[in-house]
Amino acid sequence: MSTTPDAYYVAVAADGSVASSAAPSQISELWKASRAKDKAGETRVFYGVEGDKTVVAVGTGKAKARKGGEAEENALKEQARKTAAMATHALKAAGSKHFLVDPLASPHSAAVGATLANHVWNLKTTSDAKAKLEPVEIGLLGDRAAPTLESEQASEGRIALDWETGKVYGQAQNFARVLMETPANRMTPTIFCETAKKQFEGLENVTMEAHDLAWAESRKMGSFISVSRGSDEPLRFLELHYKGAADKDEQPIAFVGKGITFDSGGISLKPGAGMKEMRADMGGAATTLAATWAIAKLRIPINLVLCIPLTENMPSGKATKPGDVVVAGNGVTIEVDNTDAEGRLALADALYYASSQYKPSTIVDVATLTGAMMIALGNQFTGVFTNSDSLWSELDAAGNAERDRVWRMPLDEGYTSQINGTGMDLCNTGGRLGGACTAAIFLKRFVDGLIVDGSDNENQDELIRWAHLDIAGTMDLARGDGSYNLAGMTGRPVRTLVEFASSPAGNDDLKSSHHQRPSAALKKREVRPARRRFKADLAGI
Repeated sequence: MSTTPDAYYVAVAADGSVASSAAPSQISELWKASRAKDKAGETRVFYGVEGDKTVVAVGTGKAKARKGGEAEENALKEQARKTAAMATHALKAAGSKHFLVDPLASPHSAAVGATLANHVWNLKTTSDAKAKLEPVEIGLLGDRAAPTLESEQASEGRIALDWETGKVYGQAQNFARVLMETPANRMTPTIFCETAKKQFEGLENVTMEAHDLAWAESRKMGSFISVSRGSDEPLRFLELHYKGAADKDEQPIAFVGKGITFDSGGISLKPGAGMKEMRADMGGAATTLAATWAIAKLRIPINLVLCIPLTENMPSGKATKPGDVVVAGNGVTIEVDNTDAEGRLALADALYYASSQYKPSTIVDVATLTGAMMIALGNQFTGVFTNSDSLWSELDAAGNAERDRVWRMPLDEGYTSQINGTGMDLCNTGGRLGGACTAAIFLKRFVDGLIVDGSDNENQDELIRWAHLDIAGTMDLARGDGSYNLAGMTGRPVRTLVEFASSPAGNDDLKSSHHQRPSAALKKREVRPARRRFKADLAGI
């Protein structure tokens, strides 16, 4: 229920000037009187402004020489995100329940920063902990109009629309955070599907089905099923369709998310220390589901298929054993060398099903797949393996625009020899060297329409753009940075996925034929920085 705002956040330049005309008039004088040192992120809290209002002023630092271009635009967006997040922390600490945010140069980014900083998750029962979970209402400083596309060309309408889209981006990432943080006994495959159904209630153009073991067996998903054998929790294969394009038969894009709701390692048991973090081994499922929710919420004009294989990986007398051989849906035989390399086994069948059943123009899978990725990139960048330069450019642009950054990794057939099986087609591990790379090459064998080294279709064109995002490193943060990057599960790369799906570059390519080489279709256009274009009236978001 909406209340009257009790506080404001205002950005202040190094000279004490306040750009927002909606800010209280005395803030500039109060800032100067506080002897601020003009450092970026410097914060002051002023009480009793305009009667009983609290105002948090955050310094933007000394202005730098303007160079222009995309890099500077992205830097200004990050400044808006961080200052809004810092102000949110300060205002919540001051007891505010409804405050207004200065959008600076980017209402979208300010909304993202404030929404992410406002996130709280706990299961504590004390009154203080429960109080922290009470909702805090955040609005736009100077907001005068409900956003609609009809008002988009007007300055106020555009600002309000950008603000509302930013809130949805942040809400989606927070949803992924909650899914990943929730203990495994409260987020089983069945509960995950129930949570998804509840989250999507009321959204248009969405259908969802949670398939069971019998369905997976009918699809010959022996690789996925093998992971589930040790668990008493039944597997689920969540399939979601969003048809937002004007042409409901238009070629879709596809997301595939790894959904291991708890990963003990199976018979190849993990060490006990830190094993509880493996409740978030369904981070790929969480982030692709959350991104799809945002895409549907914003009514982005695309068709999208989401496939999520959900299971626990547990040891028992029924569990798959090292040395066992399983057969994937595409007929490939796989030697299970290590049951703790289970994510690729589940993804193999999901990738083949999504790519062969729905013939998407582009398929993106997301997975907390390898410890090797954590060593390679740490927690700053998500690793991307892709067969498509154009797809890489679009993901990179989306990641930079949202400061949810990605880094391209080598997808080279030279790694194939490391995963060749002994008497089988493949082995599910490739040794210690290049572990993230060998995992990506393994997955490539299950994307229908890609060229596989040594196969019968070597001289054909590749029929699909594919990217594998390894988020093992970006899954969580040991400590936050004081802004919107909070300690705990991150919910990354939700914003990159939504921004990618909403970009004109991504949308244009959806019109290409499945039988046409995507790179050829993309030569005729420039890959542009992602910009949001929505069909919806967002006033109710």
